[in-house]
Amino acid sequence: MIGQRRHFQVAHRPRNDDESILPLINIVFLLLIFFMVAGQLSAIDPFEVEPVESAVDGQPGPDEFMVIIGTGGRLAVNQDEIELDDLAPLVRGHVERHGDEARVRVKSDGRAEAVEVVGILERLREAGIERIDLLTVPEA
Repeated sequence: MIGQRRHFQVAHRPRNDDESILPLINIVFLLLIFFMVAGQLSAIDPFEVEPVESAVDGQPGPDEFMVIIGTGGRLAVNQDEIELDDLAPLVRGHVERHGDEARVRVKSDGRAEAVEVVGILERLREAGIERIDLLTVPEA
C-alpha cells in the first residue's frame, strides 16, 4: 500500500447555465450604481414654487444666478432665501463679474402677485441686468 499508486476519480459538477449569467448581473448593478452617483443632481428650491404655465417649450439650463419668487413676498437667490433689500447688491456683484454677459433667471410661483413679480423685475433692471429669463413650464 505504501508504494502503490491509487487512482481517485474526481466528481465534476454538472455545469449550471445560471452561473454564467452572475457576472453579467454584477456588472449591470455596478453600472446602475455608477450612473445613479454620476448623474446630475438638481438643487432643491428653498421653498415650494409652482411655475407659471407657458405655450413656449424651453428647458432652463444650469445657470449661476437664479432669483426665485414665492408667494407672500418670499425671495431667494441661488438657493439662499434673502430679503428684498439684499437683492440689488447681489445683482450688482453678478454684473461686475460677468459684464455684458450677465444674465438672471427668474423662477416665479404662478400664485404670486403679478405686481410683486414686476417690481422685482424692475429692481433687477435698475441693478444693471440687461437679460432676464422668466422660467415657465409648458401648458398641459
